Amino acid sequence: QVQLVESGGGLAQPGGSLRLSCAASGSEFFSFSSFAMTWYRQAPGKEREWVAYISSSGGYTNYQDSVKGRFTISRDNGANMVYLQMNSLKFEDTAMYYCNRAGALWSWGQGTQVTVSS
Repeated sequence: QVQLVESGGGLAQPGGSLRLSCAASGSEFFSFSSFAMTWYRQAPGKEREWVAYISSSGGYTNYQDSVKGRFTISRDNGANMVYLQMNSLKFEDTAMYYCNRAGALWSWGQGTQVTVSS
């Protein structure tokens, strides 16, 4: 059973920045570095959508078009962590943000709320 804990959300003004963190933990045999990871978000009344992807080694990343050039996904395999640096925030970035394995999902964490408001 893998557990995911997201943090770092909050209130930001348009144009501002936030850095989200995701801590993954599991059994003694859990090998975080074996898994590609994705950040997702879900805005009120909308379906959950993927935002950013990072390969298991961190050597490849991909982004939803709406966040390209503004968001940066990274990971620290030694610490079992995934990060999402969000710059130039827009109102439409307001959502609950989650991390999870890319592809075959683990159980969802509680997410972290990002609210962009002036």
